[in-house]
Amino acid sequence: MSIDAVLAGQSGVISRDQALAAGLSRDAVDHRLRRRLWRPLHPKVYLAAGYRLDDEARVRAALLWAGEGAVLSGVAAAWWHGMVEGAPPTVGVTVRRQRHPRPRRGVEVRRRRLAAEDLAVCRRVEVTARPLTVLEAAVELGTPGGLLLDRALQRWVRFPTVHEAYRRNLGAHGSASAGRLLVAAADRSASVTGRLLVRMLRESGAAGWHSGFPAAGHLVDLAFPAARVAVEVDGWAWHMDPTRTHADRRRRHALVRQGWTILRYTWHDLIHRPQSVLAQIAHEIRHGMAVGA
Repeated sequence: MSIDAVLAGQSGVISRDQALAAGLSRDAVDHRLRRRLWRPLHPKVYLAAGYRLDDEARVRAALLWAGEGAVLSGVAAAWWHGMVEGAPPTVGVTVRRQRHPRPRRGVEVRRRRLAAEDLAVCRRVEVTARPLTVLEAAVELGTPGGLLLDRALQRWVRFPTVHEAYRRNLGAHGSASAGRLLVAAADRSASVTGRLLVRMLRESGAAGWHSGFPAAGHLVDLAFPAARVAVEVDGWAWHMDPTRTHADRRRRHALVRQGWTILRYTWHDLIHRPQSVLAQIAHEIRHGMAVGA
C-alpha cells in the first residue's frame, strides 16, 4: 500500500513502522519530520501536513502508538460505534497483559485479556464489542452513564448480551459499578419509580395528590385533581414495548381533551434532578389552580 493510501485511510495518521513497510527509508521519514511535512503526535506516530487533528485522527494515533493488538475501549469505543457525540479528551485503549507501554498524555491504557466475544472490528479498527462498550462507557461517564445504558438498551444492544459481557469481565476495573448499573436497569420498573416519586412528594410536604386516580376513563399514576395535573412515571425507557406505548398515547390524548396537563418522568429524572422535578410539578399546580379559579 502506498504512503498516500495509508494516510487517506487513517485520517492523515501514520506510524514509522507503516511508513517503512510502505517503502520509505528511515532517512526519508526523518526528512519529512525535519521539513515539518509530518509532525509527531506520539513516539513514532505522525500526522501529515494537510490533515486536521480531529477526533478520528486522535483515536487512530492512540491505537497506533499502543501497538499491534491494541483495542479501542470505553467512551472512545462508544464514540467509534456511534453511540455518543464526540470522542473523549482521553482515548481508552486495551493491550495484552504482557505489554507495558509507558503512560502517555491523552491515552489511558488498560492491560487485560479480552474474550473473543468482547472484540469487534468497526470501520477497520479493532474495538470492544457493543455490549462491553456500552457497559464500560456507562461506568466511565459516571452519573450520565445510566442514560447511555438506557438509550443503548433501546437502540443497539439487548440486556442479556450486556449481562453476559459483565459476567465475562467480573473482577475487572469498574465491574462493581457496572453491576450496580445492571441491577438498576433490570429493577427500575414503573412501580419502583412511582414509589420513589410518592416518597419525594411526602418529604417535600406536597398536598392534594392521589395515586391511581381515575380520570377520562383511565387510571393516572399520580394526580392533583384540583389543578388537573397528571403525573405519569416510567422506569428505564428500555422497558417500554409497542403495546404499552400505544396505550399510553391513547390515555394522554383522552386526558388532554378533558383539560389535564400531563407531566412525565423516568427513574433517571427522579434520581438525577429531583429538585427540578418537584419545582416543575409545583409550577404546573399553581398554573392549573389559577386557570381553574
